[in-house]
Amino acid sequence: MNVFRLAGDVSHLVAIIILLLKVWRSRSCAGISGKSQVLFALVFTTRYLDLFTVFISPYNTVMKVVFLGMSYATVYLIYMRFKNTFNSDNDTFRVEFLLVPVIGLSFLENYAFTPLEILWTFSIFLESVAIMPQLFMITKTGEAESITTHYLFFLGLYRALYIANWVWRYHTEGFFDQIAVVSGVVQTIFYCDFFYLYFTRVLRGKGKMSLPMPI
Repeated sequence: MNVFRLAGDVSHLVAIIILLLKVWRSRSCAGISGKSQVLFALVFTTRYLDLFTVFISPYNTVMKVVFLGMSYATVYLIYMRFKNTFNSDNDTFRVEFLLVPVIGLSFLENYAFTPLEILWTFSIFLESVAIMPQLFMITKTGEAESITTHYLFFLGLYRALYIANWVWRYHTEGFFDQIAVVSGVVQTIFYCDFFYLYFTRVLRGKGKMSLPMPI
């Protein structure tokens, strides 16, 4: 494992921990898209179906269990424990516009036409767009709390570091996963505007990041 992969995994873990702590400490899910969190839980579920059948390393197994557990814990907090604080009126992104094309692509573009491989491909494609309900929610409300933007920053950083990981592996191992790379690049592109606003507004000390209101 190279440093970019490790840093990416740490950034991903930090992002989820930030989100969980935000909800738990504030006893509120305000500003968080439950739909995005359900999609991420679906991503981990379909990707880690081989958890009990394929052993790669203790690190790999532990990270799979951690990401699965934390993703479902987040969904539980949003829709069960603190559901009275969840603003569903602003979480209105039509997730079927993501799921339908992702399912179709998973059947058309995969490395082997087997159930596990199709579901793995589905998880890769879905992860690239799972953040869209959250970004849509921020655009709709016009602002985001700083803690939420920190979560999104580390989530975007995780994808950017994974691109560096793929570049490193290509030059050192000759390894190239077209599906993962293309999906990762697409996902990183979604964060470009957010990164600009994060560095120019949030890191300058504002409590919230204000965005242009949708027309």
